[in-house]
Amino acid sequence: MSVPSLLDREFRTVSYVSGPLIFVERPMGVSFGETARITLPSGEERNGQVLDISHDLAVVQVYEGTSGVDSDTTSVRFTGQAPAIDVSMDMLGRVFTGVGKPRDGGPEIIPEDSVDISGTPINPYSRDKPADFIQTGMSAIDGLNTLVRGQKLPIFSGSGLPANKLAAQIARQARVPGAEEAFAVVFVAMGITHKEASFFMNDFERTGALERVVFFLNLADDPTIERVATPRCALSTAEFLAYTHNLHVLVILTDMTNYCEALREISTAREEVPGRRGYPGYMYTDLASIYERAGRITGKSGSITQIPILTMPDDDITHPVPDLTGYITEGQIVLSRDLYRRGADPPIDVLPCLSRLMNLGIGPEKTREDHRNVADQLYASYAYGRDLRRLVAIVGEEALTELDKVYLSFADEFEKKFITQGDQNRSIEETLGIGWDLMASLPEDELKRIKKEYIRKYHPLLKAGE
Repeated sequence: MSVPSLLDREFRTVSYVSGPLIFVERPMGVSFGETARITLPSGEERNGQVLDISHDLAVVQVYEGTSGVDSDTTSVRFTGQAPAIDVSMDMLGRVFTGVGKPRDGGPEIIPEDSVDISGTPINPYSRDKPADFIQTGMSAIDGLNTLVRGQKLPIFSGSGLPANKLAAQIARQARVPGAEEAFAVVFVAMGITHKEASFFMNDFERTGALERVVFFLNLADDPTIERVATPRCALSTAEFLAYTHNLHVLVILTDMTNYCEALREISTAREEVPGRRGYPGYMYTDLASIYERAGRITGKSGSITQIPILTMPDDDITHPVPDLTGYITEGQIVLSRDLYRRGADPPIDVLPCLSRLMNLGIGPEKTREDHRNVADQLYASYAYGRDLRRLVAIVGEEALTELDKVYLSFADEFEKKFITQGDQNRSIEETLGIGWDLMASLPEDELKRIKKEYIRKYHPLLKAGE
């Protein structure tokens, strides 16, 4: 965190403690948002931030928690500075706490700069349009719901679904074709268990992906208040890497539901009037302050792309967290419990998925000229096959026409060969090739969404001269 200023003011007027908050009386000269140093009777010093300020009272959130705070002997020193994090290129390959302290047993970094964790507001006029294809190696994403550089594309998961496995796979496989050497990942884990943390660490170390990853780790038993600062510290690091060192940065945030639960806990401690399902009424604004830090800036070659991951309680996509996230972001990737039970890996249900910026990152010189047509045809054919499954459950397969049976078989093969890929890392050419192989099972006159010249050029039967 930032170095104390010469204008430090020390108070011994802590009136009471509520959850992760302490309340300081008569806070003369204290400003909203500034950092505080809390000194416990034992001599231990903790960091905090002013959440609310009035003439009579200052509310301070303590990042390391309030256990051991004695209202009679604890002192609070206000620094006059906003919360900041020390940043450096040396952070690549390292593991940090939620507030940027080394967690891997390594030395403190030698900072190149100290930046405000709230970030620097971007002039909307300076924002550049998201563009360029990011290859995640996942066919269901690259082929049908393409991630574009500068986009924010969340993953909606259910409890028990392998969202963490998907996140780790994207973190180690993602790249911008042609710019591999300038690509980095900021991986942000909030409120995860020790078992989940061990999974991520083992996966990154086993695959060598950690070399290009900055890993911010906030465990479930870490102080709740640290969880609120974690994504902001991580995004400030991402902005430094992107706009100072011109890297293409992919920020993976998991799990945003844990973040929102922390937000609700703090709101309750502050005795605020609750909104939907007890979440604070300002949660939309708070989430927007995180998600809107993705993007590209005119004149800067670096960029920030976000993949927030969140768990939908009871698989309810209308729950406030996924609902508000969907309003702010540019699409969604949805994991399906039904596909998971059927053995799909990853269990991405492409029908409710959407990437609103897909068209900006595909086509000639980005992916391939036939990409849009192939995606449309695969989606339509799979959707028809899924509809036929419901029909079969009512009338039986004997009632289907021969063409219907072909589509029914197509839906099964699509899930087995296109969606399911395990740990395989597929290039966009491989993904489109699998799509064409699947479409080869359909009659040529059923490929109504693909231009005839693309059929002649890429159809595997026509290419083989059959």
